[in-house]
Formats: sequence, structure tokens, C-alpha cells
Amino acid sequence: MNPVSIFNDVIGPVMRGPSSSHCAAALRIGRLARDLMDGEIASVLIEFDREGSLPTTHDSQGSDMGLFGGLLGWDADDERLPHSMQTYEESGMVQHIVTVDVGDPHPNTYRLTLTNSREKHSIIAISTGGGMMEVHSIDGVSLHMDGGYHETLLWVDPATELTFEGLEVITHTAGEQKLLQVRGDRFAEVPAGVATMVKRLSPVLPVPSRKEIQLPFTSCAEMLEWDGDKKTPLWKLAVAYEMARGNFTEEEVIERMKHIVRILRKSIASGIEGTTYEDRVLHHQSGRFAELMKAGRLLNGGALNRIVLYVTALMEVKSSMGVIVAAPTAGACAALPGAVIAMAEELNLDEDEMAKAMLAAGLIGVFIATRWTFAAEVGGCQAEGGSAACMAGAALITLAGGTRDQAIAAASMSFQSMLGLICDPIANRVEAPCLGKNVMAASNALSCANMALADFDPLIPLDEVIDSAKHVSTMMPREHRCTSLGGLAITPTSLEIERKLASLKSKGCGSCACH
Repeated sequence: MNPVSIFNDVIGPVMRGPSSSHCAAALRIGRLARDLMDGEIASVLIEFDREGSLPTTHDSQGSDMGLFGGLLGWDADDERLPHSMQTYEESGMVQHIVTVDVGDPHPNTYRLTLTNSREKHSIIAISTGGGMMEVHSIDGVSLHMDGGYHETLLWVDPATELTFEGLEVITHTAGEQKLLQVRGDRFAEVPAGVATMVKRLSPVLPVPSRKEIQLPFTSCAEMLEWDGDKKTPLWKLAVAYEMARGNFTEEEVIERMKHIVRILRKSIASGIEGTTYEDRVLHHQSGRFAELMKAGRLLNGGALNRIVLYVTALMEVKSSMGVIVAAPTAGACAALPGAVIAMAEELNLDEDEMAKAMLAAGLIGVFIATRWTFAAEVGGCQAEGGSAACMAGAALITLAGGTRDQAIAAASMSFQSMLGLICDPIANRVEAPCLGKNVMAASNALSCANMALADFDPLIPLDEVIDSAKHVSTMMPREHRCTSLGGLAITPTSLEIERKLASLKSKGCGSCACH
């Protein structure tokens, strides 16, 4: 596994769709599959394990949309994505989606078999949460790639030995041949005649990987030891980390996050103005909230009311297939940025300060992603909403000018409050109770930030809280981990809403993107 990057694994991707682990990750898998076929696909067989999460969620939560968008070569924020399956079929490519009994260990496993007039290839890949993915097998050969490298695959005679300056060569057995996986910051220049087949798979992550990355720390405990008594603000520690991970300057790191902040602010404004989309559970609600807040007709929640408004607006943009930023996931995309941008505006802070707060949050997310996951299919909503609250707590402390240790305390307390949270989307859509859980995560973060500013004792170190969440997830039943097989998802009302949405879609209006 390559080291976690704030801009790969935590804050991002910039995307459309209801779920990053479904839409964005599936799209990235599709992009790699397209490269494996040199861009020419006649048919694809897609297989999902019966005991995984995808048989019940691939359609309604956007796996199909993302995967076919990737097979077409589109980006994660392409405005055509809601129509990707239709476009794919109109292009003449054939698809079959089936459920199989194969006992895949990961619930988000994609098995693809792709053909064209010349060749046939297979890929097994998993979605690991927040838009991240891993390829575990190509043509039955076990390997690992996460979309961070330029990957050159060479099928050669077993006696062939090749080296490429500055590139890593990994050797795999492929039947009577040898498969050389050559990866780095560029494709390998392959001598003519040495390989029976060469494939080049382009990176799909915004921050590329490279050889011998030296990180200053990967856990909260290591960071505290590295920083010692300097008590450097958390956002500056985040900059130091990402400079090492991405080979960036300090200015480049901050500018990248400011760019994300601008996207988020635009999405918030779009959400408040109004969104429409037929295939969703909730209608536009943030506009009404904004009207009542402006008129003084809501209970006095102070800054919290603006946070609720911004969280709701972002969730509505997500549900209308508008552009959002997974932070750390699409299902939990609103808690962190909604809290940060709302509070920054309440404090009259500019985008520089918003970016610093988001960077502080991103570093907390690095610790979570390194030790565990953001995937609700693995950890329940504690992995999404819990992580978002944890990150937001640190971000709000940063906006308040609090200390490094106060930011860590706020993160720990925020996460502690959300252990055991299940993932049970109503009508199999990532809207409700997701909206309420995003609001709860942001509200929790605000409360814990104020407690940390008052030097409340979190008692449990952040790394131990993350490990506890991971342990809790092992005791959660499959039904409570984003399968739509438990909790609110199986109430009579939820099932009726799902039936109504299915009826709309069958009449041809379910994929309408009229926002």
C-alpha cells in the first residue's frame, strides 16, 4: 500500500454521484480496465459476490454509473455521468451484471471480464472507501496497484531479465510466462521484441506515487514525537506531511486546498439556490431553511444554524449529481466542509484560513486512513460520519486559533461520540438518514471543539480511538454496513419509497439530471 495522501485518500476526489466508494472508485476501476483493453471494449461481464455489499447497492448508489463512466474514459466530475450506462449501451458495447457465490473477502469487490475482437482480459478490484481502489488480480495473476503509478505490464519469457532506470520492476508468475509489473512516474520504454504483450495503465489519482517516499510520520503518536515541544499548529504539520508525500512546495499544498475550498463554496451556493433530480428521496430543503434563518424564525442556534444550512446544501448537491468533494467520502461529504466554511464566515475568515482548517482535518484523516478505512461497507457509518466528525473537530479548533493539542483532543472526543454508528440508507439512497448524520457529525464536532478549547480531557489518545472504531466494526453485522439490509433501510416506509423510485426509473425518468 502506498502512503496515504491528503488529496488522494482524504479530501477528494472532486466528483459527481451519491457515493465515493461506489461512484468514484468504480470509475477509477473502469478507467484502468479501459487501459488494459487499449480503449477498445466490445463487452464486459461484471460479477458481484452474493455476500458482499454490491448486489443490493450497485444500481441505486452509483456503482453502475461510475463503472460505465470509467469504461468510457470519463472523469469523476463529468456532467455526463448520470447517463453513462445509456451512453455505453448506445456505443454498441455489451454488458452483463450477475451475482455469484465466490466468497470474496472484501464486500466491495468488482470482478470484470472484458473482451474485444482481439483479446480477453479479467480484473479483480476492490473499492476501499472515499473513492480509493485497489486492483488485486489481472488475468488471474495476483498483483497490487492503486492507480497512483504509471503501470507498464509486460508478458515475457521466464528467462527474460529487464531493468528500467528509476522504475520499480515486480515479477509475477503468469502460467508459462512471466508478468513484469513496471511502475513509476512514467511508462517504461520497452525494447522491441522482448514481450509478447505490453499494456500501459495510466494513473487515476491526483497525487502520483513515486519510489522511496520518506514520510515524517504516519500516526498521531509519531507526529507528536516528531514535533516534540515545538507544538506546531496542526495545519503546518499537515503541510509538512503532504510536502513529503506529494513532492510539493508549501505554496502548492495550500493552493491545492484553496482550490478545493472554492469548489465547495460554489457547491454550497448552488445547493441553497436549488437543485432538482427525479431519482432521489428528499426534495430541495436548504432554500426554505435559508429563508427562515434570514427572517429570524428559527431557534437561536448561533453559528450552528449556518452549519446546518451549508451541510444540507452540500448534501442536496450530491443527491442531484452536482459537483461535490468527498471529504472524506461522498456519503459524509458535507459535515466537514459545511462546518468549516460556515464557521469561517461567521468569524470573517478568508479562504486561506479555510484551507488551513481543511488541511488540519486532512492530516487527521491521514491517521484514520492509514490505520483503518472510510468505507461504510467495512465499518458502518462510524467510518464515514465518525471520521468526518473527527476531522471537523480538529478543523474548527484551527479556525479558532487553538493549539495543536486542542485540535487532537477535539478530534478524539468527536470520534469517541460516534462509535458504533450503523449505515442504513433509506430506500437504498445515500440521502437519509445520511443528511441527519452529517448534521450530527458537524454539530458534534462544534461541541467537542468548544470542549477542547476549554481544555476538556479526551482521556483516550486519538490513535487508540481509531483502533477502537476498527475493532467495533468487526462486531457489526453485515446488515448494518451499507447493504440496505438492516436498520431504517428495511422499514415499511423505506421499502415503499424504494418501490416508488424504481417505478419512476422504469418509466424512463429516474435518470433525469435536470439540475
